Amino acid sequence: MRAAFGVKEIEPELVEVGTQWRCGDLALRPAPNPAESSWVAQTLGDLHVADLRVARPARASDGRWVVGGWAAFRFVEGRPEPRYDEMVSASLRLHHATGGLAVPRFLTSRDDVFAVADRVAAGVDEAPLNPALGGRLFDVLTGSRKPLSLRPQVVHGDLFGNVLFAGASSPGIVDFTAFHRPAEWAAAVIVVDALAWGGADPGILRRWGHLPEWPQALLHALLFRLAVHALHPHSDERSMRGLERAAHQITEL
Repeated sequence: MRAAFGVKEIEPELVEVGTQWRCGDLALRPAPNPAESSWVAQTLGDLHVADLRVARPARASDGRWVVGGWAAFRFVEGRPEPRYDEMVSASLRLHHATGGLAVPRFLTSRDDVFAVADRVAAGVDEAPLNPALGGRLFDVLTGSRKPLSLRPQVVHGDLFGNVLFAGASSPGIVDFTAFHRPAEWAAAVIVVDALAWGGADPGILRRWGHLPEWPQALLHALLFRLAVHALHPHSDERSMRGLERAAHQITEL
């Protein structure tokens, strides 16, 4: 596989962020869904965002984006840091750039935990949610859910912990987990995650309160994370406490 991307002689080094291995100036990572991985490679290859370092894809020697279940990208320096307002700002810039992307076909056939949770949170599907790990709170909060009138588009729905910082350099992005939701929803998911598990101060809720339909965007994002938590096999009571804390702060807004 390394030979296909021209780095056979370089010993791979496991990188802290995500499941990727650095080989010189390339980063290799698993690509279990070739259609999705090829779409990500093409999208990141064509994406130019102000003040954002985007990992550019690298083709294999035969021109393919994916070889043997692996894809390669130019290595982006940095690591996650608790710079959550900068992360939200980067999300908004990113999604301004992706606003015109066509919805990829693989989104309609995805059936992983995150895709199911997304549909359940939006009220277009149902799934059995573990009551103790998010399902009970999900049921309580759905009574306040209203449809978002914001325009859905292609967004990265998992930016928390996946935006890289390196000193004063622009934030870096190395992947793209696609959803068809409003840009404000994607920003709200970052805020929910930051409150639940990142130690963010509650003021972040007010600092982005100028975004359209912000209270409902936050609620939809919170319902999404609760559904993921209630469906995910590795969820536990400790991470649930973080979501309960975030829910309390959001509902008090």
